[in-house]
Amino acid sequence: MQPTSRVFPDPPYYAVVFTSRLSGDDDGYGDTAERMVQLAAQQPGFLGVDSVRDGLGITVSYWRDEASIAAWRQHAEHTLARETGRRRWYEEFEVHVAEVKRHYGFRRTPDVSDEPSQ
Repeated sequence: MQPTSRVFPDPPYYAVVFTSRLSGDDDGYGDTAERMVQLAAQQPGFLGVDSVRDGLGITVSYWRDEASIAAWRQHAEHTLARETGRRRWYEEFEVHVAEVKRHYGFRRTPDVSDEPSQ
């Protein structure tokens, strides 16, 4: 799953941290996970998502406010995906909702001296 483009506002905003372990039955899981990212990106208040799976899956979605998170939780297709996850795909999962109070980062930019000479 590729991260969507993310544009974070000045804090505060919210992060929903979803951690999971899959059961042996993951048929259809990948397609549904991609669909959920596409749908979430269309929701008011959605800011972006990061996701990785290597045994333990971790998906962090970012939201403008708690009302946006609640609306996403009530989305019909998302509800169906959660029910299917409980029934088939997940051995276990946890959800943490956190208010982001600070945000900072680093991104390396290409340096002219780093480019190969020709």
